[in-house]
Order: sequence, then structure tokens, then C-alpha cells
Amino acid sequence: MCGRYTLVRLADFLSRIPWIAPPDDAAPASPPRYNVAPTQAVAAVTNARPAKVEFLRWGLVPSWAKDLSVGNRMINARAETLAEKPAFARLLRRRRCLVPADGFYEWRKEAGGRIKTPMYIRMADGHPFAFAGLWDTWRDSSGQTVRSCTIITTTPNELVRSIHDRMPAILREADYERWLQPEAPPDDASPAAQLEMLRPYPPEEMEAFAVSSSVNNPRTESPLNICPAKDGLWDSPP
Repeated sequence: MCGRYTLVRLADFLSRIPWIAPPDDAAPASPPRYNVAPTQAVAAVTNARPAKVEFLRWGLVPSWAKDLSVGNRMINARAETLAEKPAFARLLRRRRCLVPADGFYEWRKEAGGRIKTPMYIRMADGHPFAFAGLWDTWRDSSGQTVRSCTIITTTPNELVRSIHDRMPAILREADYERWLQPEAPPDDASPAAQLEMLRPYPPEEMEAFAVSSSVNNPRTESPLNICPAKDGLWDSPP
């Protein structure tokens, strides 16, 4: 799964993808985030507005949901079953998004299984990237709208497999525009073109290292969260 990630430098992501504009002036500021958690507002780029960063609630609340609490159980969606589950199949065809990030956390079970070590996983050269996501709009009884998203997960690559049995689906930059195509295919079209983009990211381009258990608390927002552990001590932020 993907339950926590970082977005320290949204500006760096935008500098790599010049056709995506920053949030509107009226949108919330985007300070460095060292511990992004479910139910929070997260930066995203939807295929409804493929040239603009917006902010969505993390935890998908489908349009048919009775209340917001459904989103607490839908922070991730498995790539292998997207086309089969009614909650996701329509969104795979119609409502896809990018979720910018520069790293994510997974917890590695140690010998005996009683201790879990938080691991920070990122690109080896530190550059930002984007998770594949789905989004939807929900309206309450008063007409108020909530736009939300889920992060798609896939099978782990060789690097992540030693840490966890799932990893977020990281899109190749060359696939960003394809994933965000605003024109949806017919309802009976094969989703193969979308699913093909959700394969595990090449492990040789990534790195992972142990970090402080401070990240276990989603309220902890600090550069120390991503400091590598070395001989029991914490190094400077990478």
C-alpha cells in the first residue's frame, strides 16, 4: 500500500513538467510536506484540468457514497483489479490524475515481525515524480462538493519487495500526458492502454534507506523524517 509520502519541492516537479502550471493564487500554499497522510489535501493534476495543479482530499469518496467516511477506506486502489471493481472501473476510464511526490514511506518487518522499521523510498537522483491516481467528486445533501483521490498501487519491484508486498504505481514522465488524456474512451473500450502504464517502476532508478520512527506520527512534519539512519544516528536531510 501507500499510506504516507513526501512532497518537499512541488516547484521542482513543475520545473520538470513545464506544461503543468502551479496552483491558482487563491489556492492553498504548498509548503514542504514531509509526512503527507490520508484525509489531508494533496497536490494533484486531474485529466479534467491537465495543465493545472489542484488540491484534492486523499481518500477517494465516490460520487455514490453516503458520507465522507468511505474515503478513509479508499486511500489506495489495486492496479490488478481496477477494471473489475465498479468503484474504480468508471474512474479508470473517465477520471485519472497525477499525484506529485518526491518519496514515500513503507514499514519493513524485522526478524520476529514485532518491530517495523520505517523506510524512505525515492529516486536515486532525488528528482520528483508522480503516482498514478483516480479522482471523483462527491456532493452532500446540501450540495457542497468534495473532490478526492486515491493512489494506485501495484506489485513491488525488486527494491521494494524486500520491504513491502505492494508499492505505489509510479508513472514514467513520458506517460504523464497519456494518463491525463481528457477524452475518455467508450465505456466498452479495453482499459489495457491505461493498465499497461501501471507496471512496477525500474528498481535500478530508485533507492531506499531507514529513517526515524518520528514519521510514525502523521502529525510530525520535519526534514528529520527523511534523514538516513547511520549506526543508530540520524544524518542530515538528503
